[in-house]
Amino acid sequence: MTAMPTTGWTFLSNHGHVLVALAADPEARMRDVAMQVGITERAVQMIVKDLEEAGYIVRHRVGRRNQYTVVHQSRFRHPLEEHVRVGDFLSLVNDAAAARSTAAGAVRVVSAPSTRG
Repeated sequence: MTAMPTTGWTFLSNHGHVLVALAADPEARMRDVAMQVGITERAVQMIVKDLEEAGYIVRHRVGRRNQYTVVHQSRFRHPLEEHVRVGDFLSLVNDAAAARSTAAGAVRVVSAPSTRG
């Protein structure tokens, strides 16, 4: 399976991408999330504020850093998907990533036969 190009449109909005990134790494810095999603750090800050105000994530202060907890029971906002829980969606994304990682790790390296006598 080849990687899809990241130019043009995607199925998820930047809000969805930020949510997936924070679910995968609750201690991620905004700078790191911005690099993963391909947007500015300021845009990530605004999206995190939106997600927090809407109740999709909860921010916890840990020392000098923030840690984020995704509210898995929350539901998608659009009427077409309002029956979908965020936790179920994240499980789907994580299961697909785990399967892809497992498949990549299952590649066997075969060494060439020795030509020594």
